Amino acid sequence: MLGLRLFDVSGGGAVEVTARSAELERHLQDVVEENMELLLGVRFLASEYSTGPVHGGRIDSLGIDENGSPVVVEYKRGRDAGVITQGLFYLSWLVDHKAEFQHLVRDRLGDATAAQVLWSAPRLICVAEDFTRYDVHAVREIRRSIDLVRYSYFGKELLALEPVVSVGADGAVRSDRRQRRALRAVGPAETGGVSDLRAALEELMLGLGDDVSRVDRKQYSAYRTLRNFACVSHGHQQEVVVTLRLSPKDVDLVPGFTRDVSEIGHHGTGDLEVRLRTERDLLRAEPLLRLAYEAA
Repeated sequence: MLGLRLFDVSGGGAVEVTARSAELERHLQDVVEENMELLLGVRFLASEYSTGPVHGGRIDSLGIDENGSPVVVEYKRGRDAGVITQGLFYLSWLVDHKAEFQHLVRDRLGDATAAQVLWSAPRLICVAEDFTRYDVHAVREIRRSIDLVRYSYFGKELLALEPVVSVGADGAVRSDRRQRRALRAVGPAETGGVSDLRAALEELMLGLGDDVSRVDRKQYSAYRTLRNFACVSHGHQQEVVVTLRLSPKDVDLVPGFTRDVSEIGHHGTGDLEVRLRTERDLLRAEPLLRLAYEAA
């Protein structure tokens, strides 16, 4: 992991633990697959998934993320630009075999999850020791949802993952005019004040970092890096309701503004609900939005 130095201070002194690559690519793959939901926010479905005798390939890992998007995960022990092109090859195969993927989801996770697969935003996650600036530029030019993740092992027991770039299916850059037009299309019955508040929230969310992208579902819009950190409900016309991936126990809850929804059914991910009615509310919420982004 570039620029990161790790020290063991358990013995009273400071001993540097040097970064290293995985001994075998399969070892890295096994660790990620066994902990995929925690590490990547993706539910694991299959390993070394065969694409059949005609296509003649095997997808390293298949999964489905918290928004219902199909996910292809490809690994490289070292630095290899081929991981991106190989992953795109498999992603194209997946989009052409929707029924097969949904059958897999149904077998592993049930009918309800299979019915919610979001085919508008299939994802490719590439995990490798490093990427070049040309890799980063290339994924920004491709109209696909792609995440590049750099890994490092420290010692025998520590694994670090660093998101390098996260690009949405519509590209990393969208103009203010496109943002506002897309937002107003979500809730045509909203008042101008709420619509403007949504637009201001959108600008703030996307401005938190270059790795932030938006995924739209019928019930909510999710803002994510590798994982969702905020979900904005589409079901409210008089206010903007956001759920954040933060523990309500770590926040001083304010009645009418924030509340714990960990035991309450709601759309999207996150246990802390924030209700926005005015721009002042958005200013009050900004530190919480930043905390959720940084935690993700």
